Amino acid sequence: MNNTIAEVKLVPFEREHYDKLIEWVPSADFLKQWSGEAFTYPLDAEQLDDYRMQQEGDNPKRLVYTALHQTTGVPVGHISLGAINYHDRSGRIGKVLVGDETMRGAGLGQWMVREVCRIAFDELQLHRVALGVFDFNASALRCYERAGFQREGVKRDLRLVGNTYWSLVEMSMLEEEWEKLR
Repeated sequence: MNNTIAEVKLVPFEREHYDKLIEWVPSADFLKQWSGEAFTYPLDAEQLDDYRMQQEGDNPKRLVYTALHQTTGVPVGHISLGAINYHDRSGRIGKVLVGDETMRGAGLGQWMVREVCRIAFDELQLHRVALGVFDFNASALRCYERAGFQREGVKRDLRLVGNTYWSLVEMSMLEEEWEKLR
């Protein structure tokens, strides 16, 4: 593991992390790529309050995390585990972002995904974790495959952004696949 990544931990997403996350979202297209239909541009504190509220209660539908550099106390990334279904034992990773550009390409995204998988499979005892990534996002596709996710298929021309349709690659990991990775 990269020494810098060893200094990062996932912590619950709090109000004090809002400004950094908002700073990382420079355009409407980037917001769409990062969050799908979850937010509207410009991202603001009111939207993030609603998002963060989804993780409250005994059986939250979503868990939201900031990747925090422990030495500096500065957020370097963001990730969530949403669509948590306790009956079917499933969830969906989303909103994965290595916001600190100096940490991109160093394995932080893969580490964040694996850490959320650890929470999903080991702590929540989920059976299946899924995610979706736009097909043009080659670095994210590599990251998720390296983390152990399998491609399931493509939702063709799912989102119209400007004059271009974006297709979404669906991926998942099952608990027995997670066990083999550990």
